Amino acid sequence: MLIRAAQMKEAAFLSDLALRSKAYWGYDEAFIAACREELTVREAEVERRRATVAERDGRILGFITLEGEPPEGILGMMFVDPDAIGQGIGRRLFEHIIATARKLGFVRVTIHADPNAEPFYRAMGAIRIGTTPSGSIPGRVIPLMAVTVTGSQAADHATVR
Repeated sequence: MLIRAAQMKEAAFLSDLALRSKAYWGYDEAFIAACREELTVREAEVERRRATVAERDGRILGFITLEGEPPEGILGMMFVDPDAIGQGIGRRLFEHIIATARKLGFVRVTIHADPNAEPFYRAMGAIRIGTTPSGSIPGRVIPLMAVTVTGSQAADHATVR
């Protein structure tokens, strides 16, 4: 599997992947439609959001973004193709983005997590630090999670203090 920077020309594909991945959790069409704007990746944002893709045999299987500037960053988006969930792609993307955050001097990365993804982020070392309003659904709150990134790790894994 290749982990690489996303290309501007892939923005529409990444947006579609995000919507398909969100729908995997059983959300209805109205919910997905309400999320469309928030889950749209624009060409002009690909580089600024540090969009990174996981690709196998020329096929993009997932992507992740690391947003903000050190010392505090945000894992803005992380989506895996529904056909590839459970194959370790999310883990590889997460580990890569934490290693990238460490190299760039971030000390903490926060995550506005879908409730269905909270167990995954916990398994990756994130802790729940509260809740935050959904960016798409008025009145809905979602888990707010954080990973403390340390520079002394030999392996590219997150640690929580």
